Amino acid sequence: MRGLDHVAILVSDLDAAIALYRDVYGLALSEVEEVPSEKVKVAIFGHGVGRIELVSPTGPDSPMAKAIARRGEGLHHICLEVPDIASAMAALEARGAPLLDEEPRPGAGGAKVAFVHPKGSRGVLVELRQGPDPERP
Repeated sequence: MRGLDHVAILVSDLDAAIALYRDVYGLALSEVEEVPSEKVKVAIFGHGVGRIELVSPTGPDSPMAKAIARRGEGLHHICLEVPDIASAMAALEARGAPLLDEEPRPGAGGAKVAFVHPKGSRGVLVELRQGPDPERP
């Protein structure tokens, strides 16, 4: 693990959340991207490590829409950057971490991602992310 990649916050109204983080907190919006495979749209603040990612469902059938209905808006997950996601997944599984994904899946920015179940991380959903990202060392 290389360290923190980003913190993801689940929001129901992406435009309103963007306005809050941009206009109230003064953060610079880097990009907005739709991830059709996950049925979400994301807004990213910052570059490189330590970004804030706002995640919003694109429809009522999105898993994120169901998560908002169950728990409301708020912190969704932390993401750790890994150089080789397949190796990281195998190492975590060998150490008993319950993975939610058997194989990496497409994420924002052309990355490969996989998730570790919160019960294996003291209640925190953890995403593993392997580039590409030209902003990273």
